[in-house]
Amino acid sequence: MQLRYAFRLYPEPGQRLALARAFGCARVVYNDAVRAREDARRAGEPFLTAGVLSQKLITQAKQIPERSWLGEVSAVVLQQSLRDAEAAYRNFFASLKGTRKGPKTGAPRFKSRKDERQSIRFTANARWSLTAAGRLNLPKIGAVKVKWSRTLPTTPSSVTVIKDAAGRYFASFVIDTDPAADTARMPDTDQTIGIDLGLTHFAILSDGTKIDSPRFLRRAEKKLKKAQRELSRKQKGSKNREKARLKVARAHAKVADARREFHHQLSTRLIRENQVIGVEDLAVKALARTSLAKSVHDAGWSQFVAMLEYKATRYGRTLIKINRWDPTSQTCSACDTLDGPKPLHIREWTCPACGALHDRDINSAINVKKAAGLAVTACGAPVRPGLVPAQREETGSHGFLSEPRAA
Repeated sequence: MQLRYAFRLYPEPGQRLALARAFGCARVVYNDAVRAREDARRAGEPFLTAGVLSQKLITQAKQIPERSWLGEVSAVVLQQSLRDAEAAYRNFFASLKGTRKGPKTGAPRFKSRKDERQSIRFTANARWSLTAAGRLNLPKIGAVKVKWSRTLPTTPSSVTVIKDAAGRYFASFVIDTDPAADTARMPDTDQTIGIDLGLTHFAILSDGTKIDSPRFLRRAEKKLKKAQRELSRKQKGSKNREKARLKVARAHAKVADARREFHHQLSTRLIRENQVIGVEDLAVKALARTSLAKSVHDAGWSQFVAMLEYKATRYGRTLIKINRWDPTSQTCSACDTLDGPKPLHIREWTCPACGALHDRDINSAINVKKAAGLAVTACGAPVRPGLVPAQREETGSHGFLSEPRAA
């Protein structure tokens, strides 16, 4: 499968200007492609192909004074920007036809120069390289300092340079992992576990373990409010406002990084210790529209389950999602008696049939395990499933699927 390995970049002042130039040129080419196709649609002309757009918006555009500065950046960056526009239109048309999974996708829109999150991609054709000193040598940018938190297992096929809203730069490499090596990294185990996700405790395991919720956003709320208040008092367009905006963005980035690190550590531990994992398929979008919205977003259940899913695929484990409508908190895990719904303030209850006293959350986790068919028996131990290859198409998104990165 394919994974992203992200490493922090520390470009010098001149390299920052070169990166800003590359970000701007890529954005202009993308917007020109969207504008050209929109003009053709309004004029009733045929849909412009990628080859026509490349010739018109890059090759010919460099010859005119208004776009001559496109020659100051790598041509590969501009070509990859056109590919991003192509992918956006493909997703839009597939969404219209109903062949694309997930929510409906709108038509491609213009990218704003005010968007602080930018990205450019270099493929092998760009002849980027890693120097002997461990720097990332990018065409027309130079050798950029990289903070390597780990070694790359194989030679990457491309690198995406990303600037986030907090002003940080990252190099994101796409790596093809070795299934045999990945499977060998995890010890053999016949353990199974059920997980009940919550807010008071982030996760309750079927063995009785309760993992407290770190509540990163709640803990940083006072600092965030202060930074946001300072931002609101700055004059729009001023340098002080930009400094205040960076302060807010960095505070949010710190919260997001801490949450991601917590999810990675917990998901890796569960994958290492268990062969089969059962988890409830929660309606996060619906819960995010309730009074618990801030706490739900702070917990980050969707991100955690997504990590469990791809790590289970990578390391040959099995992840089973339980239907959210299964009455796991209403059923006695000892005798399977359905006792009906209970208010959230009831944390313990006694089964009327067998008299067993249950902790609400632990009982639910045990039922998640049972509902997934994960009861540990001497004759029914689960086996390792075959690895499923991940999608091979690299996107230009700013979020990336990878294990914890060093800040």
